[in-house]
Amino acid sequence: MRREGSPWRGVTAVTLKELADHLSSARMRVLEWLVVLTAAAALYGALRDIRDTTATDPFVFLRLFTSTQAPLPSFASILGFLIPLVAIGLGFDAVNGEYSRRTMSRILSQPIYRDALLLGKFIAGLATLGISLVCLWLLLVGAGLLLLGVPPSAEEVARSIVFLIIALAYAGVWLAISMLFSTVFKSAATSALVSLGLWLFLSLLWPMLAPALAQLIAPPDLLASITGQLSIHTLHWQLALERISPTELFGEAVIAILSPTTRTLGPVFLSQLQGMVLGAPLPLAASLSIVWAQIVGLIAGCILLFALTYVVFQRQEVRA
Repeated sequence: MRREGSPWRGVTAVTLKELADHLSSARMRVLEWLVVLTAAAALYGALRDIRDTTATDPFVFLRLFTSTQAPLPSFASILGFLIPLVAIGLGFDAVNGEYSRRTMSRILSQPIYRDALLLGKFIAGLATLGISLVCLWLLLVGAGLLLLGVPPSAEEVARSIVFLIIALAYAGVWLAISMLFSTVFKSAATSALVSLGLWLFLSLLWPMLAPALAQLIAPPDLLASITGQLSIHTLHWQLALERISPTELFGEAVIAILSPTTRTLGPVFLSQLQGMVLGAPLPLAASLSIVWAQIVGLIAGCILLFALTYVVFQRQEVRA
């Protein structure tokens, strides 16, 4: 059948409706306060750690994202932990919730097509996450200006904006995962549990399993076995396996962007240290070149997972 009207009209209608529902829902309020209160605690610890170094550190504003004060982790680490929770909370019932409320057939009986419905829900969830991250970033910058009394440089602002983009791509991966399970499973509780289980596995268990799998795939040579160290081949396999996890990709990208002195993320060889000025910061372009593969991996994972969700949704029966 030939479609009538603009195909983006349905996407816009679904996006605006879902965005309004997300921003006004009690679920989003709880998640927002969870993130804000936890981030405020991390910011308080970071301010205590860096208050005495404002005169000597040229990137003091970036340390608001990365400084730790025991027992609290850094602001960036907390975001890496909480962003998947917020994304899963927004997307775990995006599709099967319509089935449980018996509204899917009613929606699709309107001039709204399946692809417009799914794309609108994804854009609305991503926009909600983007609004939350930008507001949190503005609160952090404003608190830094008030409490430190030092304005950020153009380099620091640019790096923090790149960090926002990386965080949004990371959130998009988990939003796409939760929507995929929402499409596969008819029960919202099942999709939520599977999404949370996958998040816990990739965040906590996979970093412990990857070294063991790397040694099975590429056993260390005799010299490495005697010295108790990993061979280069085994170490490369370990890094490759660890980077299957979106959490690992996000962590590596954050380290390179928010720590300008970071020059490599893998093993460091003596040949790489020749001519290097230790402690000298890299320009933003050089830091981006280090983690470009990680950033592209997050964006590609988001697109691939959404495409898989689209294929599964297109094959489902939607009649009540």
